Amino acid sequence: MRRYRFFSAAVFAIVVSALVGGFFGRSALATQDRVPEHYRVFTDALQAIEKEYVQDVDSERLVYSAIRGMLETLDPHSSFMDPRSYAQMRERQEGRYYGLGITITVIDGDITVIRLFEGSPAYRKGIRRGDVIARIEGEDAKGWTSDQAVRRLKGPKGTLVKIAIRRLGFDQLIDLEVPRDEINIPTILAAFMADPTTGYVRLQEFAENTDRDLSRTLRELAQKGMRRLLLDLRGNPGGPLDQAIKVANRFLPRGDLIVYTRGRVSNSDQDYRATEESEYKDLPLVVLVNRNSASASEIVSGAIQDHDRGIIVGETTFGKALVQSVYRISQGAGLALTTARYYTPSGRLIQRPWDGTFDEYLTYTLRDQDAIRPRTAAQLRYTDAGRKVFGGGGIEPDRRVDGPIEGFNPTRFGRQLYARQAFATFSRRFSAQDDDRIQGASKGRQQVPRGFAVDEVMLHEFKDHLRAEKVKIDEDAFAKDIEFIRAMIKFEIDVELFGVTEAYKNLTMKDPQSQLGLTLFAEAENLTHLARGGKAAP
Repeated sequence: MRRYRFFSAAVFAIVVSALVGGFFGRSALATQDRVPEHYRVFTDALQAIEKEYVQDVDSERLVYSAIRGMLETLDPHSSFMDPRSYAQMRERQEGRYYGLGITITVIDGDITVIRLFEGSPAYRKGIRRGDVIARIEGEDAKGWTSDQAVRRLKGPKGTLVKIAIRRLGFDQLIDLEVPRDEINIPTILAAFMADPTTGYVRLQEFAENTDRDLSRTLRELAQKGMRRLLLDLRGNPGGPLDQAIKVANRFLPRGDLIVYTRGRVSNSDQDYRATEESEYKDLPLVVLVNRNSASASEIVSGAIQDHDRGIIVGETTFGKALVQSVYRISQGAGLALTTARYYTPSGRLIQRPWDGTFDEYLTYTLRDQDAIRPRTAAQLRYTDAGRKVFGGGGIEPDRRVDGPIEGFNPTRFGRQLYARQAFATFSRRFSAQDDDRIQGASKGRQQVPRGFAVDEVMLHEFKDHLRAEKVKIDEDAFAKDIEFIRAMIKFEIDVELFGVTEAYKNLTMKDPQSQLGLTLFAEAENLTHLARGGKAAP
């Protein structure tokens, strides 16, 4: 059977990884002897429910719920996927499908676009976030489920799908014919030169194409003059283990230990080292992380930190160091079962402990962090250069800057604006100058040029937008969060009109974590020299 291995974070989505082998793996002989007895208990209970319960029941739902309940007694990451969820997981991990290049959801009964992949057929046709797909192939889509819509929108490469979208500011539906094409789900969200010598790469997740995409991106940046790199892993929930190893190998000398795993069964004990020579092993490196960086992100940042290969900037990461083995079981369903723990090269266990109900564990990213946390002697480890590092829950940054939202640490009011998507919905009232992809007259939409500034007039309009959305404005908090608010307004309009790369290039010049990171390359270079037995530059 083919084997997969991958890591992830569980706060956002059920994460999958690791080694696919048998179904439950090896277990003690005594336990195996009792399995038939447990089967009988389960099947007897299921038969009694189907026969005697007061009304008809869906036996599939009962079985699926029973499996979920069983896994919930183990840990926060072991999980069950019904056939639809399993197929979606594989699609994301493979990083491609045939369709329009959009993510949709149902809002008030409307099929609503919530995300586009840049360069996709939908993006080229001018579809935007917030657009409602009102008709598909002439049929009214009101009241459809997202699954119904997806089935109609996906199809063979090169075929056309006729849709009609409803957009704010347009009185009439906008008819479009969009060709279906292979959609490569990007794991590198943005890459550009932050200044004449500094490359920036925003790696948003790990998938089967990540190392290939990173290799191409680094080559392109090097051709543009990159002499140092800001690697952004903020908000990255993880992905395949082999991709984490390959990404780390891009920056480490051949032979360096990257991660090792230990588990109950023999084949879960593995040491993973850098096996390839890399042209970037001496590139000055700063890595950005936050509380939503998890699993494979922690493997990369932990290896970089333990080998003193770069400076880690930001917040303490999520703390997910469990390996899930993903098994495809009957009828297309899947099971993600924890089979091992992973450790950084210095021997740190990054996994955070969890409470009995997992509540505290799963709400970790919603709470502010303590700059100083309790440590024990057993958690102490040392990097190659002799620096102290600690296990027991996430990767602690070398330079701490609180910033859970794109590098900023706003007040409660600012966080609520972000959570309510106030900035994203505000951006939908604007159009880019000279964008003629969508034809037709619109009302009340403002045109803005590339490189626009968020002035006082736009801030006043944003307040009007909040009032229209029935948001009570805290003037004191608004004033405290003004730099965050300006940055988020510009960021969301840039994403909407000029693309993700443009948006992050402008945001990087404002967000506090990036700004600190850009000052630390000399320190990062000295640290690498020290770890390899050299002397720091004066």
